[in-house]
Amino acid sequence: MSRKEIISEWFHQYSHDVYHFLIYYTGKSDVEDLVQETFIKALKGLERFNYNSSPKTWLFTIARNLAIDEARKKKNRIWDKIARFDQMAEGVAAETPETIFEENEQARELLTAIQKLKQNYREVVILRGIKELSVAETAAVLDWTEDMVRTNYSRALKALRNQKGGGLNERSGRIS
Repeated sequence: MSRKEIISEWFHQYSHDVYHFLIYYTGKSDVEDLVQETFIKALKGLERFNYNSSPKTWLFTIARNLAIDEARKKKNRIWDKIARFDQMAEGVAAETPETIFEENEQARELLTAIQKLKQNYREVVILRGIKELSVAETAAVLDWTEDMVRTNYSRALKALRNQKGGGLNERSGRIS
């Protein structure tokens, strides 16, 4: 399989996940350019990919680094848009306008609460709580130890609980 075919396959498998990761990570809904850049960098650096690891975590690492670079370039920019959650749009036909409004409002409050977290908490919440990566996958993306992931995730959930409208599902520990 050629390099382009590999990246094309990964794009079809993981672009949606990378897109949502970048929305949560950056707080912007216009992340298409970063998604595209992620896959371009992956194509250019494919020979550095370790096929023993997950392509998804490698792509998340590239996306995270690109987002950090973008933030450095525009350090003083204020986030101008709040991401819309695709999950809220699923099953809309059976819902009333009031329910849809309430769910969208809860999603906005959750995103606002996540964006108020310090960066390392925000990163681990997005990867573990929203994207539901394993501890090992999250550690690989963030270049942390698994213990660091567990500790920071626990502290991040506590910080979210302390914020009004944190959106934490107490039973599962997942973000909803």
